[in-house]
Amino acid sequence: MSKKNSGLELDHIHFSVADDGVATALLDRAGETMNTLGPDLAGDLVKVIERCETDGAIKALVVGSAKPENYLAGADIRFLQGLTDPGEAVEMLGEVHAAFARLEALTTELGKPVIAAIHGACLGGGMELALATSMRIASNDEKRTQLGQPEVQLGVIPGGGGTQRLPRLIGIAAGLDLILTGRSVRPRRALKMGLVDEICPKEVLLDVASKRARQAIDSPDGDEARMTRVRSWLSPAALQQLALEENPIGRRVLFSKAEEKMLEATKGNYPAPPAALRCVKIGVEDGPEAGYAAELAEFGELVVSPEAKALMSVFFASQALKKDRGIDSKAKARKVSKVGVLGGGHMGGGVAAVNTTRAKTPTRVNEVDDAGVGRGLAYVRRVLDGQVKRRRMKPADADRAMSLVTGTTDYGGFGDVDLVIEAVFEDLELKQAVLEKTEAATGDNAIFASNTSSIPISQIAQAAARPKNVVGMHYFSPVEKMPLLEVIVTDQTYDAVTATVVEFGKRQGKTVIVVNDGTGFYTTRVLGPYMNEVGYLLAEGVPIEDIDSAMVAWGFPVGPVLLTDEVGIDVGAKIVKIMTAEFGDRMSPEAGFSALVDDDRKGRKNGRGFYQYENGKRQGVDTTVYDTLGVKPTTEMPREEIQQRLALPLINEAARCLEEGILRSARDGDIGAIYGFGFPPFRGGPFWYIDQVGAGTIVAKLDEYAEQFGARFEPAQLLRDAASDGRRFRI
Repeated sequence: MSKKNSGLELDHIHFSVADDGVATALLDRAGETMNTLGPDLAGDLVKVIERCETDGAIKALVVGSAKPENYLAGADIRFLQGLTDPGEAVEMLGEVHAAFARLEALTTELGKPVIAAIHGACLGGGMELALATSMRIASNDEKRTQLGQPEVQLGVIPGGGGTQRLPRLIGIAAGLDLILTGRSVRPRRALKMGLVDEICPKEVLLDVASKRARQAIDSPDGDEARMTRVRSWLSPAALQQLALEENPIGRRVLFSKAEEKMLEATKGNYPAPPAALRCVKIGVEDGPEAGYAAELAEFGELVVSPEAKALMSVFFASQALKKDRGIDSKAKARKVSKVGVLGGGHMGGGVAAVNTTRAKTPTRVNEVDDAGVGRGLAYVRRVLDGQVKRRRMKPADADRAMSLVTGTTDYGGFGDVDLVIEAVFEDLELKQAVLEKTEAATGDNAIFASNTSSIPISQIAQAAARPKNVVGMHYFSPVEKMPLLEVIVTDQTYDAVTATVVEFGKRQGKTVIVVNDGTGFYTTRVLGPYMNEVGYLLAEGVPIEDIDSAMVAWGFPVGPVLLTDEVGIDVGAKIVKIMTAEFGDRMSPEAGFSALVDDDRKGRKNGRGFYQYENGKRQGVDTTVYDTLGVKPTTEMPREEIQQRLALPLINEAARCLEEGILRSARDGDIGAIYGFGFPPFRGGPFWYIDQVGAGTIVAKLDEYAEQFGARFEPAQLLRDAASDGRRFRI
């Protein structure tokens, strides 16, 4: 329903004009909890700008938000995902460019100050709208208010003038840092870098913005906040940076270093960052108009690229999982007011840390001795200290959070826990033993969740008196940093139990997928054939560095050989035994792998693995490992061949997991792979990749490998079916 706003009919903006000539436009996209910039909101904004241009009684404009915790979170990604024609994208974006140029001209040409009053997310198109104003005032809410240009994370670039206005406002180096990384900044940091002119409590944000507007009307060049920002640029570091950016030779060095750093991070797999760099450089060297034109052209090509479509699919899938309860029934989640953690090592300590920093839930850590308890509590303290150091938490708040965590060497204090998360060694008998002790010490409704990476939950639950309360919560290391939680349910697990741990995982800040029980579940299982194939490549004489560099180039954050060192060769050996016992020859490793275990090579933790380590720091390849394996690294295999040999078994196993009902959906398989073990996001996940490449192409290559190397490459029936009937999983 249309709203009448001081003579304007608007659907998505509340508009009013005060007696002193200060107009206020509050963004409020109808039917949405969050403001996003689409054609509808942009259309209303143009009407507001036209009114300000033509109405002599309007002397200034404040642009705020009617949403309680959101300014403008960026473009409507659903609209962007639907674009298929670069020309259409350029035409659409050109209208946004024109609107923001007119908004900017209200001040520069008509002398009417425009003040952005920012609380909550001010990202992407929201940041670009704010950049077109003459002054930006933000709330001092460090948790909710954030500003930035995250477009590269969706495979595109700032398309509303951000590649031009942001570097001009805060400097080329700082602007490139935000644009090329996509990271956002909080209010205090934004003030320090000159991105905003002032911060204040959100309760008085609009009042302060209106006051600054009135001051700017009376004295356009004299507002104190702007002078404070200018003075901050006179620091020695700022002057040095300014001198570098104003010097042609200095700019060449700056852009060269930015490109070098960008390529090191992206490995050339993401087209958006280099496109953004080109736009900034053109704007600096050839002027803003050339920069704006370049931005439009680059955006048009990027928004229809396969990388952008894949990254947008990841965004939508992760957003959908935020609303997914993990069950089909209406069973209600139980209240979790206190949590017990069994084990104070890296996993247990990490779980306790996210319990207190994110979920803010009292946690009792159980260990076998006082030293173990101390290690667990010290881990939590380190995480909290890190939050303080990064200014995400005040020291007093960190102390209060630390007080939520206590320790014990018995089960004292477990009588009233609602959820027990077990993080002991990967041993079935040990896990069953602690399950029995936990049930004896806790109430009938206490949930027992095992953080196992491979042992079936149903096997652990065989020792349970209350198997319906047993579930898996598979975290990834380090827990406080890794985003995924894989919840594993058995045929006996109560829906209410599933709903409870899913909800609690979200409170811990995790993206949660729910999978059905089975050896290795999903994430560990699909990594099995991927890691095993490394052994076969090594046995064929492919050098370690060739294997790792090939997969990093394909898009993984680290290579599989290095990953083996990081996880632990001994840990991998235990998991391999479990997987081989369940799946047979298809999961059996190359015979020489056992020699590594016999040689006491455990990887980074004992300084003996595929790589050398000095004082805990990784050096080059440990060439003696070839002697241990009895091979010579002399095979020159094409990089693409290495990539296919390793990636296809992983993708094939993901299809088997969907075929067998381990996965509930292809969406969960894609998110689990990306967030769990670093499957390249720009490839969209295993199932998006199948759709992109074509199931028929993948099946043909697997058949070729199966004929050459054996049954471990035999395609999943689900893939054969998709190849024959044209079925798609995600696209």
